[in-house]
Amino acid sequence: MMDLKSLTKEELEAFLLEKGEKKYRAAQLYEWMHRHLAGSFEEMGNLPKSMKEMLAKECVLTCLQTERLQISKLDGTRKYLFALSDGQMIESVWMPYHHGNSVCISSQAGCRMGCKFCASGIGGLVRNLTPSEMLDQIYRIQRDTGERVSNVVVMGTGEPLDNYDNLMRFLQLLTDENGLHISQRNVTVSTCGLVEQIRALAQEKLAITLALSLHAPTDEKRKQIMPIAHKYTLDEVVGAVADYGQITGRRVTFEYSLIAGVNDSDEDVKNLSELALRAGAHVNLIPVNPVTEAGYRAPDRRAAKAFADKLEQNRVNATIRRTIGADIDAACGQLRRKVRLEGED
Repeated sequence: MMDLKSLTKEELEAFLLEKGEKKYRAAQLYEWMHRHLAGSFEEMGNLPKSMKEMLAKECVLTCLQTERLQISKLDGTRKYLFALSDGQMIESVWMPYHHGNSVCISSQAGCRMGCKFCASGIGGLVRNLTPSEMLDQIYRIQRDTGERVSNVVVMGTGEPLDNYDNLMRFLQLLTDENGLHISQRNVTVSTCGLVEQIRALAQEKLAITLALSLHAPTDEKRKQIMPIAHKYTLDEVVGAVADYGQITGRRVTFEYSLIAGVNDSDEDVKNLSELALRAGAHVNLIPVNPVTEAGYRAPDRRAAKAFADKLEQNRVNATIRRTIGADIDAACGQLRRKVRLEGED
């Protein structure tokens, strides 16, 4: 079955011509999928009935089903649990900001990276998401809220660079002028540090922001919480990220989950500062979300502010991420895991 929403406009034209349809029908179909965000062929009013019947028989129109929606009473953040066609579950988060609406999407069902502070990897990787499944998280949310999404963060469940080819196709479709046409500069892709893929991404010459999930400033500490650190040293990872910034001209971000008593000492500040200055990186400090299985806790707000101030004193730009959706399991993997555990009861 042809996955229509994962096709470029040119591929769609070739497919429909092969089926005996007129070329202009591809533009109509593409617009229905990627601008009007149609959830079914029935919605596509200007397509002939015979064409819609052919598409329904031979193709898949990916349309995620909302399994659960939680809306924060604190800040309006929306956490979606979407069901895929095979029954797998993924999460997405809609975050309203003054500068525009952001959506954080998943790139995989589950994750193989196994970071100890993250609920996403508990249970391992099930499968990669298709480009259409990544796109449709944004499409369903935009239709549900009635508001335009202006920023996309690929930082939900999964390691995006572990699904590299599908990620590249997703970015192409997301930023296409015939679709939602979201600027590359408004897209952030996160990675825990897959060196070869970071270097490949740099050669794509995209204008997206790369965010490195660093979370510890030494190899020894990183190995304790991030299994990927046993494969790549910090010197290799930070070197690749620094090169990415130089090649693309885009400032990179270090994501750093603050874990009380684990990575928040003065020595950690010193080591983190050296890495950030080497890569020209902005540091985004994230008080760690509680994950029962790991037993980690976040430092209090004053301690986090002191950590950020010390980074600034070392000439490193740092911000503390505003905690959002704390009342709705908004952290990566939490809602998906909660629903799975409910099913086991």
